[in-house]
Amino acid sequence: MQQPKYKRILLKLSGEALSGPDKKQVIDFDVLQQFAQEVKTVVDAGVQVAIVIGGGNIFRGASVEKSGIDRVQGDYMGMLATVINSMAIQSSLEKHGMYTRLMSAIKMEQVAEPMIRRRAVRHLEKGRVVIFGAGTGNPYFTTDSAGALRAIEINADAVLKGTRVDGIYTADPEKDPTATRYEKITYDQALTENLKIMDLTAFALCKENNLPIIVFDMNKPGNLLRLVNGDSVGTLVSN
Repeated sequence: MQQPKYKRILLKLSGEALSGPDKKQVIDFDVLQQFAQEVKTVVDAGVQVAIVIGGGNIFRGASVEKSGIDRVQGDYMGMLATVINSMAIQSSLEKHGMYTRLMSAIKMEQVAEPMIRRRAVRHLEKGRVVIFGAGTGNPYFTTDSAGALRAIEINADAVLKGTRVDGIYTADPEKDPTATRYEKITYDQALTENLKIMDLTAFALCKENNLPIIVFDMNKPGNLLRLVNGDSVGTLVSN
């Protein structure tokens, strides 16, 4: 069996991805099942997997200030949305035969363990998929930042950002047909060209800790396994 290039990964998924291609459902269970199948292929290959998922399909804290909801309150509401998505993906993973642990940055003992770094690493070493919910537990931080932070804490080999496009482009490929895809790009180049891969806090964390980011199409079956095996999938951002 081929030895994976990345032994421990942090998979960052957007909440919007769970609502499916037509965006008509809060959680599209076909998408959930497909994600679980993709994760199972890499777990079976011996890769340790941690997951951070956003909550944008349910609630986005940063966008509610205009409605009169306090930004801090809105951000906490967004964190709770990520826990709902985390519970959904946990259930789907377990139905596919994987052992999981959900760890929350906000205490909620009935549904999740508290986020304790050493415990998270131990779960990974035992082959459990660890899902980190509730972001960083602090307002004003996105789930991109939470993903970068958790990846550094668990000493992940890379952050894999699963999206609906197959990498980073010179422009939005859905709007500009002349946009071309980067195979590799440096952190500095991405910053100079203002390529919105992650928010600046997350990006700075990855850059300072020399943590590679790989942006790839999560919706294409087999992509995740090919990526962890070292195939050229998506766009690699590194030093």
